[in-house]
Amino acid sequence: MNPPARTPEQRRQDVLHRLENDVDAWMATADPETGAPYLVPLSFLWDGRTLLFSTASASPTARALLATGRVRLGLGLTRDVVLIDGTARAVPAAEIGAEVGDAFAVKTGFDPRALRSPYHYFHVTPERLQAWREVNELQGRDLMRDGEWTVG
Repeated sequence: MNPPARTPEQRRQDVLHRLENDVDAWMATADPETGAPYLVPLSFLWDGRTLLFSTASASPTARALLATGRVRLGLGLTRDVVLIDGTARAVPAAEIGAEVGDAFAVKTGFDPRALRSPYHYFHVTPERLQAWREVNELQGRDLMRDGEWTVG
């Protein structure tokens, strides 16, 4: 038996809790030349507006983000999922502000600024956000469209 459907307001609260407390997300990108998908788990920091990720500048993920700026993120379990479509803005690790870099390192346990190989940070701005647990939450699963929450 499925749990009762959450209200859209409760789903938004649950999403914000996940963004503030989860450490990792699945990031999907596509090769700009071939369209081949690429999926990788990455740690993130939520600042209330954007998710901050970091990955090696030469990685398939970084190359795709630098070329297209498009990303899809998955958080949570398959039976309590948050999907986010967004745009990514790149910042070389050497140019990230100390306060932001420190907050990322504390939250994720990973500090790319200390590595010799080049890394980029990516600020991902959500444009579309969906959240649902079971079939009874499929209707109304869009909680954000065009970067604006659809529910208060």
